[in-house]
Amino acid sequence: MAVDAAVAKDDLVIPLIDFSSFLSGDAASKKATAQAVLEGFQGAGFIYLKNHGISPDTVSTVFSNSAKFFARSSQQKDALAWYSPEANRGYTAQGREKVTDLDNVDDVAALREQVPDLKESLEIGRDDEEGMPNLWPATEGDDEAKVFKEVMLKFFDTCKGLHMQVMRAIALGMGIEESWFDGFTDEGDNTLRLLHYPGVPKSVFKRNDGQLQVRAGEHSDYGSITLLFQDDRGGLQVKSPQGTFVDATPIPGTIVINAGDLLARWSNDTIKSTKHRVVEPPPKKDTDGADSYPPRYSIAYFCNPNFKRMIEAIPGTYEAAGKKYEGIQSGEYIVRRLTATY
Repeated sequence: MAVDAAVAKDDLVIPLIDFSSFLSGDAASKKATAQAVLEGFQGAGFIYLKNHGISPDTVSTVFSNSAKFFARSSQQKDALAWYSPEANRGYTAQGREKVTDLDNVDDVAALREQVPDLKESLEIGRDDEEGMPNLWPATEGDDEAKVFKEVMLKFFDTCKGLHMQVMRAIALGMGIEESWFDGFTDEGDNTLRLLHYPGVPKSVFKRNDGQLQVRAGEHSDYGSITLLFQDDRGGLQVKSPQGTFVDATPIPGTIVINAGDLLARWSNDTIKSTKHRVVEPPPKKDTDGADSYPPRYSIAYFCNPNFKRMIEAIPGTYEAAGKKYEGIQSGEYIVRRLTATY
């Protein structure tokens, strides 16, 4: 199966994969697509998917409603404040979270003070988990808030479906039963994150203290995979094997999907969880000569194995070299990582 490259620089090759062949193709094309998905995660830790089954109109509606949410007053948003690592739900104002690979709370706090991330976000989890409520704008007398909740819950389930399909592709590529991951993905212990990077003066990125000002710091994701929907502003960069950061340029109609730390651990490190960041956006004609950059919006759907499941090395990944990691409960691992981040 011939696969185009969405990104190819500094030994980083991120494939652009037509996923329709997996969703509706014959057995041979389905297997070839699954192999391409697996090889993308093994080589780069990232893939771009096109023809993934989520319509452009759906994505556009979600972005529109996200922008309306972030346009609400600080008072309205702060009333929905993120409240615990265990829940991982609610609004996070600019400057509270610092995404990083550091796991010491004091080190993260020092970095946050020095180089804050220039973003705000809203985390939405599955809406039926007892004691872990999602926080929504009050809907009484607010039709926009009602639509927002309906759109986001529907999109959460849509992304959950794609998560299950991508994991099936990984399983098929690995040569294990295609449904092997289904019992790890059916609960939907995932997080839909709406992100807003406010417009900023260009001068903000020109620091004289040797620090790189970022919109989101260098990090790897925590869970199994992440579905990332970008607008057209750019700024996402992926770390190459040479140690450089390469632009992951938005491609209309695609989803950028990356493997997370827990999937790397689950695969006995045969799959890569690659570091990435969001930085000063690349030059565009509409910002040439301007003193500031416009806002950037993105939507990340963080996928995790069901929180109650134990994560042990996947069959076929450890028999020759042995298991590199002890088993760990999915939810405990995610909470531990989130506790250091906030």
